[in-house]
Amino acid sequence: MSLTQIFILAIAAILLRQLGKQRALGLMACSAFVLYWLQPVQSPVTLTFWLPTFTLLLIVFVWRFLFSGDNLDWKQNSISLVVLSAIVMFIGANRYLQLEELFTVETPRLQWIGITVAVMLSLAVRFLRFEKVQFKLYAVAIVGLLALLVFTKLPSAQTMLLERISDLRGKESSIGWVSLSWLGFSYIAFRLIHTIVDKQAGRLRFIALPEYVNYVIFFPSIVAGPIDRLERFTRDLHTAVLLDSRGWVDAGTRLFTGLFKKFVLADGLAWIALNEYFARDVDSVGWLWLLLYAYSMRIYFDFSGYTDIAIGLGLLLGVRLPENFAAPYLKTNLTLFWNSWHMTLTQWFRSYLFNPLTRVLRSDLSLPSYIVIFITQILTMVTIGLWHGITVNFVYWGLWHGVGLFIQNRWSSFLRGRVAEDQMTRPIQHQLDFINIFLTFNYVSLGWLFFMLPTPTLAWQTMLKMFGVVL
Repeated sequence: MSLTQIFILAIAAILLRQLGKQRALGLMACSAFVLYWLQPVQSPVTLTFWLPTFTLLLIVFVWRFLFSGDNLDWKQNSISLVVLSAIVMFIGANRYLQLEELFTVETPRLQWIGITVAVMLSLAVRFLRFEKVQFKLYAVAIVGLLALLVFTKLPSAQTMLLERISDLRGKESSIGWVSLSWLGFSYIAFRLIHTIVDKQAGRLRFIALPEYVNYVIFFPSIVAGPIDRLERFTRDLHTAVLLDSRGWVDAGTRLFTGLFKKFVLADGLAWIALNEYFARDVDSVGWLWLLLYAYSMRIYFDFSGYTDIAIGLGLLLGVRLPENFAAPYLKTNLTLFWNSWHMTLTQWFRSYLFNPLTRVLRSDLSLPSYIVIFITQILTMVTIGLWHGITVNFVYWGLWHGVGLFIQNRWSSFLRGRVAEDQMTRPIQHQLDFINIFLTFNYVSLGWLFFMLPTPTLAWQTMLKMFGVVL
């Protein structure tokens, strides 16, 4: 998001707060519009329109799938469908309005958009006839969403699909290499999966369509999170966070702190942060460490800056989004780091992957605890890596952190009971904390090499150069 876009969204948030009982419906319309407005331009250009449209269709489908056995207020939800349809038609009409600053003018023809709107409405009406969803269909829905998420991370698969579509249409493909930039889909998929799993477990109460759409594509958090929980989100949606003088200060402070982090600190550090060209050309050990530290701080200020912006915009709307960072580079071990870095993502994986997998391995297979810890930590961290992108680099990054977490866990277990706490004076504890913070920060920083550089080979070579080893 640009500064101008953030300013416009802040004004929109303040105005939406004034709608009272219609706030949820107005927020849904605004979030749907922002979904198109912020969508990066794609090739072919019509994907810029179809990707957000498919997001809205998918949300409606999942909502009706979740609550197929519930009694619905059809009047309330039909109004929501009409509003969503109107947003889709308005965006599509930009083919004729030619408002280039609003949205790309190369939208599909209106007849195709009309068919899309008709499908959206007919799906909702058709699903009203469904009985309660069978238990096994929840698993199918989760697998389907995961498969779609994997597809968005595989440019080769996207290129093959578009070439196949061109062949079926009898046209020669001139698309070339495709890499989808589907606005917010990594977060959208996790929010949808969260609601399906909770519904399957009987933890999810009925949610009206506007509330569900707002949760999934809440515009302050659509770009970079955080990942909220539906129950907590809807509480704030129904009872807005008070925006008194203190509330205005809190919202403004978070918003301007985020702007300073992102557009001053992160963008400033980008000039000296380690990248592929520096990694190949710089041979000085000292400079490489300095450039790596600059990258570590840049990625923190960039990501936490966006989170602060999202929280500030959310407060203006009356929704207090969860915190996502808590001074992660000042933690004394890797476990504490991951409990304070992108916390909502870590908590999501802990709830829906790490904990269930741990229970299965301990109860069903009766494996030794250290084997269970090794498997669950490695698998969880590799999956988090692949969530960022399906490449060998992210596998290495996940392995780096998984192995680090396992070693730290075993070391902590070894020391437990061998070091008497009453013998640890405050000065000694402070010295140990400083050493542990230093080691943890450097371990995390070295891991960023796999995150930023294009190949594992270059990452390993750079790491060796940083310790004075030149191959």
